[in-house]
Amino acid sequence: MTLKLEELIKTDDKYIRKDKLLSILKSEAALIDIRMIMKATGFLREDARYMQSPYREDYIERFTKAFSNRIKDIKDDKEEYKGNVDVSKLKDFLKVLDIQEKEAKVEDELCFLKIARVVAIYTTFIMEVSIHPVGTSFPGGFKLKLENNKYLCPVKEKQMKNPSALCQFCVSKQDPEAA
Repeated sequence: MTLKLEELIKTDDKYIRKDKLLSILKSEAALIDIRMIMKATGFLREDARYMQSPYREDYIERFTKAFSNRIKDIKDDKEEYKGNVDVSKLKDFLKVLDIQEKEAKVEDELCFLKIARVVAIYTTFIMEVSIHPVGTSFPGGFKLKLENNKYLCPVKEKQMKNPSALCQFCVSKQDPEAA
């Protein structure tokens, strides 16, 4: 039997091996199908309905593509990751995601959150890359960048106070040009 993400909250272990966490994520990713991705895209469309037109289409396309690609990456990942993940950080991360899930209003949003949960844990704790894909546009015309092996986010500082944002866990740093 494969351990599930929910079971990690109950553990007293200080660390979990990255390869063990990846195995859990692979099990979760196996449950995500094209129907869920389509529902998540539907949620993105509804959520972005008030964004300006060119920004909205880019946002929806980029996230849909990122979700599809990352889920495929997780399913196909054969890398042997070394190192451990701090379980208390992972628990804090899961608590934020659980709050988001409890506040979800429609099934499409739940699909979005289930996919985001798997993808965000993978990028944050396994790969140690930015949660948002490089090139993600933000209001004001700013984009998430990768410069000198550092992820630069234009909204990190502003989102740090948002209790439902995952920014506090993301490896990105505040982009000084957008501060």
